[in-house]
Amino acid sequence: MDFVSARIITDDIKRLVRFYEDIGLEAIWYTEEFAELSTATCTLAIGSKRTMDLFGSGAAIPASNHSLILEFHVHDVDEVYGRFGGWLKDVVQAPTTQPWGNRSLLFRDPDGNLVNFFTPVSPEAIRKYMKR
Repeated sequence: MDFVSARIITDDIKRLVRFYEDIGLEAIWYTEEFAELSTATCTLAIGSKRTMDLFGSGAAIPASNHSLILEFHVHDVDEVYGRFGGWLKDVVQAPTTQPWGNRSLLFRDPDGNLVNFFTPVSPEAIRKYMKR
């Protein structure tokens, strides 16, 4: 089994896709209600609430995530923060080295979803991500 994507359901798909494009991802729009932003290792799908209603009304509630963190491995989190720090509206934590060996920048997207940009800095964390 391979984990290939995560999907965010939103009330404002254009705003949310634009945000992820602004932080460096490229969107492919399949319909006005659904887009995907892919990296070499995973895809972030974004769908309007109307797409989720096809599965059953109320199955997903936009802008209500309080537990999931979308994580992006970046080459230099401090450099990224230098470029985006003043532009990001909701920075939860400026770059900080975590006990598990990653230097992380935590912020929220326009729907309130947590996003983590991280750079491995400890020897163990660097080895872990060199395998990928």
